[in-house]
Amino acid sequence: MSFWKDIYITAIELAPEGTGYRLKTRFAKFHNLPELMTIFREVADIKTADMLNLPRPEQKDIDIAVNCSQIQQEMVQDLAERAELIRNKKVKPYEDNMLKITNEGRKLALDQRLMNPNLPDYEESKVNICANNVFKYWDENKEKKLTQLVFCDLSTPKVMDAYKNEEFIDVYNELKKKLMKKGVPEEEIRFIHEADNEAKKKELFAKVRAGDVRVLIGSTSKMGAGTNVQDKLIAIHHLDCAWKPSDLTQRNGRGVRQGNENPEVYVNSYVTEKTFDAYMYQLVAKKQRFISQIMTSKAIDRTMEDVDELTLKYGEVMALATGDKRIIEKTELDTEISKLVLLRNSFLNQKSELKNRIIKYYPEEITRLQNIINSIEEDVHHLEENTKPNADGFSPMVLNGVTYTEKSEAGKTLLDMIKTAMTLNNEYIGEYRGFKMSLTFSTQLRAFTLNLSNNFTYKVNLGSDAGGNIIRINNCLENIVKELEVRKNELSNTYVQLENSKKEVEMTFPKEQELLEKMSRLKELNKELKIDEVEIELLDDEEVENKEKFEMQPCR
Repeated sequence: MSFWKDIYITAIELAPEGTGYRLKTRFAKFHNLPELMTIFREVADIKTADMLNLPRPEQKDIDIAVNCSQIQQEMVQDLAERAELIRNKKVKPYEDNMLKITNEGRKLALDQRLMNPNLPDYEESKVNICANNVFKYWDENKEKKLTQLVFCDLSTPKVMDAYKNEEFIDVYNELKKKLMKKGVPEEEIRFIHEADNEAKKKELFAKVRAGDVRVLIGSTSKMGAGTNVQDKLIAIHHLDCAWKPSDLTQRNGRGVRQGNENPEVYVNSYVTEKTFDAYMYQLVAKKQRFISQIMTSKAIDRTMEDVDELTLKYGEVMALATGDKRIIEKTELDTEISKLVLLRNSFLNQKSELKNRIIKYYPEEITRLQNIINSIEEDVHHLEENTKPNADGFSPMVLNGVTYTEKSEAGKTLLDMIKTAMTLNNEYIGEYRGFKMSLTFSTQLRAFTLNLSNNFTYKVNLGSDAGGNIIRINNCLENIVKELEVRKNELSNTYVQLENSKKEVEMTFPKEQELLEKMSRLKELNKELKIDEVEIELLDDEEVENKEKFEMQPCR
């Protein structure tokens, strides 16, 4: 039961009909992410934009909140009443259902005339505001012949030349009609739907890249992935919100990519306040939150409930669409608190790790290094006692029971022993300056290694020069003193790290006060919005059924 609660969260969201708010419990967390990602990467190779770090223009996001007309408000209220009847099971599914309300809500948010073509053309509608902005970009960039894309998945054109008709037919033709009235030449405005085969698409895309066609209007499915028209693209316009975050990413990717000659691309998102737009962006935000936990180059934690930049962007658009400043503030607070909580959790995890290191790692490391230092000090003392050089500075070397006092003879004998070795694995051959000598053969280096052993074993790679081998052996033994200094420095640094860790573990989260203040303000906003009084819909029927089945499963 506790696990089930742990993977579900309850949060405020807009009702689907676009009026009012509700609490909703949804699946919102992944556990065992490293294992999940291991399985996923068996069939997928993920390369995100931040991994590739390719040169691209900067994306400038512009969120445009459009006023809702009186007619739209009345229609939204009607949708809300219909949704209430459906929720209370007072109508049959074939008479009315949420899918139908959803579709009509999206159309209403785009243009009220999609509900009835005889309704008036609202001056501040999305289509009119978008036409003004498209014309502005077109007029400002005449000399450079810069281009624009307008995305709209609803109200696609059935008749390509319907813009010649004064009546409202669809959004595509309506937008083209308005742009032509403002002065944009007809041949510079095209629909992606005109290119109904690959040859026509290729020709159309070439004209856009050349700047001959400066405004291309299309849907995500036809003008998304594979549309390479980025050369002169200065602006992208989202007239409606797609169902999937990947669709919005693909839309923006038409301009924010390599090959665009512009340093910046302006992405204009149009939302109609107090309509279904807010719910659409809310859905996209939830989907993106899950996707971002996996399709990212960030380190994978065991449990993630992260919020990335794309999620925040969609959340901000959703807040704009509500038209309620308190909801905008609440959305910002939710985002800031989420970030601060993640930072605090990371801070607490680091403190916990430091405590473990203070209790276990550092004491064990200090003991280990102290033992190594003691052993090396004994080796140094043992070396000094057994070093008895002759006039040439060479100490006697014992090889196969024979003592050699001359450097040249010892070197030659050692080289002969290598050539006639009967075994290649740790063969004892004698002593030098108090250290036992043995030979091993490295297949990787394809050479013999001489092991000089007392408390520790010190290795020397032998060559084919007799005198050179003796020099290498002496250098190795003399370097034991340097090894001792290295280990003492490591011990000293470990003590410093231990003291620093003791200080850091006593520190408090530096933004704790800020987090408490924001959480307090969020609590006040929730009271003002009367969230506790809204109908709490914790789980859908299907979710409840799945929950009960899950809880009945025996533990394994």
